[in-house]
Amino acid sequence: MIRLADVRKSYRVGSAEVHALAGVSLSIEPGEFVAIMGPSGSGKSTLLHVLGILDVPDSGEFEIMGTRVAELGDEQRSSLRGRAIGFVFQQFNLLPRLTALENVSLPLVYTPNGRLPERPRLVLERLGLGDRLRHRPNELSGGQQQRVAIARALVNSPPIILADEPTGNLDSQSEGEILEALCDLNAEGKTVILVTHESDIAGRAGRVIRMRDGLIQSDERTRPKMSRRPDVGVLGLAHGSTGSPRADSFGHAAGDTARPVRHRRMVEGRATRPLSARKLLDHSRQAVRALRANKVRSGLSMLGILIGVAAVIATLALGEGAKRAIEERLASMGSNLLVLRPGSARLHGVSREGAGSVRFTLEDAEAIRRSVPGVVKVAPTVMGRGQVVAGNKNWNTQILGAVPEYAGMRAASAVTGRFPTEDEVARRARVAVLGMTPLRELFGEANPLGEFIKINRVNFQVIGVLREKGASTWRDEDDLIAIPLSTAMRRLLGKEYVDSIDIEIGSPEQMEDARAAIEELIIRTHHLPPSQTDSFQIRNMAELQEALTETSRTLSWLLACIAAISLLVGGIGIMNILLVSVTDRTREIGLRKAVGATRWDILGQFLVEATAVSLMGGILGIALGWSLTVVMSDVAGWATAVSPRAIALAFLFSAGVGVLFGLWPARRAAALNPIDGLRYE
Repeated sequence: MIRLADVRKSYRVGSAEVHALAGVSLSIEPGEFVAIMGPSGSGKSTLLHVLGILDVPDSGEFEIMGTRVAELGDEQRSSLRGRAIGFVFQQFNLLPRLTALENVSLPLVYTPNGRLPERPRLVLERLGLGDRLRHRPNELSGGQQQRVAIARALVNSPPIILADEPTGNLDSQSEGEILEALCDLNAEGKTVILVTHESDIAGRAGRVIRMRDGLIQSDERTRPKMSRRPDVGVLGLAHGSTGSPRADSFGHAAGDTARPVRHRRMVEGRATRPLSARKLLDHSRQAVRALRANKVRSGLSMLGILIGVAAVIATLALGEGAKRAIEERLASMGSNLLVLRPGSARLHGVSREGAGSVRFTLEDAEAIRRSVPGVVKVAPTVMGRGQVVAGNKNWNTQILGAVPEYAGMRAASAVTGRFPTEDEVARRARVAVLGMTPLRELFGEANPLGEFIKINRVNFQVIGVLREKGASTWRDEDDLIAIPLSTAMRRLLGKEYVDSIDIEIGSPEQMEDARAAIEELIIRTHHLPPSQTDSFQIRNMAELQEALTETSRTLSWLLACIAAISLLVGGIGIMNILLVSVTDRTREIGLRKAVGATRWDILGQFLVEATAVSLMGGILGIALGWSLTVVMSDVAGWATAVSPRAIALAFLFSAGVGVLFGLWPARRAAALNPIDGLRYE
């Protein structure tokens, strides 16, 4: 079953090199009970670790069940270790946060036998611990803890049992019970290899190997290899009297451990798939237990992600709100709009306001409407200031003289009532549409429709209320009153010329051609010399809209990048916490590898923990970020908008941070040598 030829193993302690095994040759047959003795430092524990594939020799040949261990990869060694070898440690090596049943079930996580969930319970009941299944290690006596360790070693029905000082920390009664259990296991046909200092314990074995200075001094067979008792199974439970290979007391086929085919499958087989649903579920449970066992540490890890996600949600909501506000403001400017205004003529290179500036008339507006291709609507306007009186209240505001087309072009429709009609423009009607600011100042909450106001001592009847637009950087866009263009020019402001002409073009592709055509028309009709071609302006509102939209987009990305820094800081916190966790759980990692866990299993477990921390922090961060947007909107009055895209982005980014920053600690844990983990203090 086991063969060693000239096996050597050395360790470096400081500058000195210690030869733990100095050329050991040994053969062990199936069904033997072997005791390895020797003083401290003789190499007996190192030999046991090599036999258990916990450590790899520096040189020599090591075969187990006909397969050279040196030719196996890490995953194959882990699979073989989990299926063929059961470990019983002096320090028990039980995980403190798991119950007795969960500790015994641990090897099944890494082998296909996990499909038999009743096996751990059955083994514990046969060892007299049926009433201690839900107890944690600190609730058990030393003897009970060691029996749990034996149950864990047996749960996969391994053909080889390795015991390292299994009675060293027990009282005499518990010692007798453990030795009796090991003898019964050997009687059932299992190969038992025991390390001990005590001669009376070694006397229970059929073969005693004594070591000193890394070499075998003697190899004595005290009695013939024990033949399996057909009528007695483990712990004294009966088998059939014929000695046929019935199932033993743990539900395993008696005699099956010696079958060459099964041994070959143990070596050639592999553990369950690294990403199987069962393993993922177990890793998730272990992650929850680990997080609950270190609540403060886990909370601090989640705090960084929580703040980062909340910052991402809040800043993206703020940016989205600002973007929508700008879009609404841009809509009020009109789409595909050109604005024709008088400019400042230049005299000897110096701007002179009013010197030679072009003054536009209603005829200019009509000429543009008729002769410029692509023009859809034309709306000349005049502006002025006026003192408005309603009852005993008065207000100084902006007066806008406009035509009906202006409402559609500038998104200035009436939310209540209506805008002046063509007929009212033609007959210079004294009607007015109030903006929200003069409405509040003059009428408060009262309905103004049908009421009369005085604008510069001229009576006007209120026929509508304009939709609210809000304040811009330079003025309050709701602080105005709209009246018919002809009324403003002839009856109120006394203007012969219009202040600007708004021109709507059919499509964005026609904007430049239309602009050039309008410029050529104005120069021609007003007979402008080359020196005065700058005496008027044609503003392309689409260009302004594009600039504002780009600014808004840049601001949103800037805010998102600032928030992402918080997530990165949180990710670094997760990495630090996991590095500490790897150090604290070094023995646990070593134990898991001893019972069959591969590198992928350990890597997956720690990645699941990191992702769990990130996701929980992300969920809480989304809730906090949403709350912050409500506060910013309701209390501070800022425009905010939480989009599903922002929530999905923050959630996925938080999960990605957990995987990214958990990868290094997880790889560090996965690369840990099992024997180094078990020796860690």
